[in-house]
Amino acid sequence: MAIRSPSYSITMRLRYEDQPGRLGEITSVIGQADGLIGAVDIVEVREGAIIRDITVNATNETHGKEIVDKVATMDGVDVVKVSDRTFLLHLGGKIEVHSKVPVKTRDDLSMAYTPGVARVCRAIYQDPESAFALTIRRNTVAVVSDGSAVLGLGNIGPKAAMPVMEGKALLFKEFAGVDAFPICLATQNVEEIIETCIRIAPTFGGFNLEDISSPRCVEIERRLAPLVDVPVFHDDQHGTAIVVLAALKNALKVVKKPIEEIRIVLNGAGAAGLAITQLLLSVGVQHIIVCDRQGAIYQDREGGMNVVKRDLAWKTNLEKKPGKLSEMLVGADVFIGVSAANVLTPDEIKTMADDPIIFALANPDPEIAPETIQGIARVIATGRSDYPNQINNVLCFPGFFRGMLNVRAKQVTESMKLAAADAIASVIAEEELLADYIIPSVFDRRVAQAVADAVAQAALDAGVARRQAKPSFA
Repeated sequence: MAIRSPSYSITMRLRYEDQPGRLGEITSVIGQADGLIGAVDIVEVREGAIIRDITVNATNETHGKEIVDKVATMDGVDVVKVSDRTFLLHLGGKIEVHSKVPVKTRDDLSMAYTPGVARVCRAIYQDPESAFALTIRRNTVAVVSDGSAVLGLGNIGPKAAMPVMEGKALLFKEFAGVDAFPICLATQNVEEIIETCIRIAPTFGGFNLEDISSPRCVEIERRLAPLVDVPVFHDDQHGTAIVVLAALKNALKVVKKPIEEIRIVLNGAGAAGLAITQLLLSVGVQHIIVCDRQGAIYQDREGGMNVVKRDLAWKTNLEKKPGKLSEMLVGADVFIGVSAANVLTPDEIKTMADDPIIFALANPDPEIAPETIQGIARVIATGRSDYPNQINNVLCFPGFFRGMLNVRAKQVTESMKLAAADAIASVIAEEELLADYIIPSVFDRRVAQAVADAVAQAALDAGVARRQAKPSFA
């Protein structure tokens, strides 16, 4: 059955005669249309008529319209208005700027702006590092996108990408107190993106690259990082890899398999696939085969290769096995999907080793529906919130940047990524681990704190921190 989601939540304002049993008739019609009723609120009662707002979750936009149409056919029921709650939430954007200081007197104005601000400007000119202490730079991150690879939507451009980047900024603030600002660029040229980031770098304490298509995103991050004096982090790559590693460490404890001996098949040879592979290899995984639409990737494969896939070919599938995804799965311990919906079948999962681990992370629809492999796979994780074990980057990026900002890190290191993965995994005590609880909830407020502390310490240990003292968690 399709999931009825708040993402497709509508509120119908209905007017009808105030008679006993009438509300029951209306809710029955909604139920027959497979709508999930949430709130039912009285708006007004007047002259024998009642106006109610009824909130209903649907499975998609078409389903929502079908529910409204069925209610509208009822005798004596007038559909006054229909509101899409998701669109209402986005009206005017999801974030705004607030002043931290009052400006109510002449003294306030003279200190916050002219003439007092000139003293602060001169101080920063004499000591550029003081910009971190005396401006928003100490706590501000740029969320940069060109809109070329947005969620499951593809290349929709910078304007249409803006709601996602706003959402990212909202999560930064909510979970780690980081002030993030969306920067959506009207270019998909690698050189222009790099140049733009260099020019705006004095404003920010870090760059979070977001929803930029592969393999350009890999090149942009690699080239930009040494050209700016703040860390550059591509969340679609490294955030995903960090959370996957955290989940895998705990899943292996559940199935009691050592990480050095497992065989992993990863489907999806984009930026996320590359980052996951690199991080897994760094913690001792010996056997990884990466697949794309054409099947297994290996060194001598001809056709369908690019710079990312050639990199993967040198690091994985050392036996150079050719074949389809289904053939690679035979005897594998772990499947990790960062690819597309419905590329696996239950019969293919049955060919894997005992107690298989399935991370089907394609969004919005996973590589295989979890309900079809209950009892076949031992541990199942997805990228969705309506199944157990949600592998979501929000477990990583807010705390990761919080830690880097706290110590004014200059760059991202491999040790910082590994520390973040260990921190996420450690939030769940070993005695609490279950097959459907290998990764903390995105709403577990311990996670961002643990990640921030671990990343800050790793930055200090790696010598990339400019501040030794760690301020309190914002």
